[in-house]
Amino acid sequence: MDVLGDVIARDRRSESTALAVPAVERGYDYRRFCTSAWKAGNFLRHIGVRGGAGVAIADDPIPEPVLTFYGAAAVGAVVRFGPSAEVKSDVRALVVPAADIDAYAFGPETKGVVYDDPPADPSVSYFERDVWSENPTAPPDQVAPADPLLRADGDTYTHGEVLGAARRVIDRASIDGDSVVAVRGPFTDPTVVVAGLVAPIVAGAEITIGPNADGIVVGGPKPDVETVEIG
Repeated sequence: MDVLGDVIARDRRSESTALAVPAVERGYDYRRFCTSAWKAGNFLRHIGVRGGAGVAIADDPIPEPVLTFYGAAAVGAVVRFGPSAEVKSDVRALVVPAADIDAYAFGPETKGVVYDDPPADPSVSYFERDVWSENPTAPPDQVAPADPLLRADGDTYTHGEVLGAARRVIDRASIDGDSVVAVRGPFTDPTVVVAGLVAPIVAGAEITIGPNADGIVVGGPKPDVETVEIG
């Protein structure tokens, strides 16, 4: 696995749990997780996201941001969690809860995408409708390990750097296919993304998200996983 899209390749699909979010009583096995991430990627392509384009995603501990992250990675986009109120012109898609969309100022070069409730503005896409109706096949985009993947705190990390750091987390925390990794930290922290959202899927483990999530804890006041350097 050289890029994040490889982590959701067809042969990774199984009935094992990939993602669980107890607060909203939703879960995805690896089959549904991969397929849903492909759909998110194909939808992003449909609204003009291509390699190197920015995708800004709400720091929200529910499935939609996680699936969008993987979908964006599959088409070569550069993800930032926790967008600022003034959305920059290099952001092609802004993905946030419907209740929050009016808090952001963005121009016509940025496509608004909301989840939870349908948007009042017809120019804004609706995740539950538009993503779920997409083609359930892996996006065809070609992505390289040196391509940028994640932007946070003024730094940009490539696919290769993120996967390399994720493998170090797996080794240090002894994460395997039977593990459950509890993500309690913010997605705005790139080390939480690496250790909590990427490493478990690379290892075939389960991610569970939320302040009361149980398992190998990533983030929060008493994490079980040490911070790893990315890059």
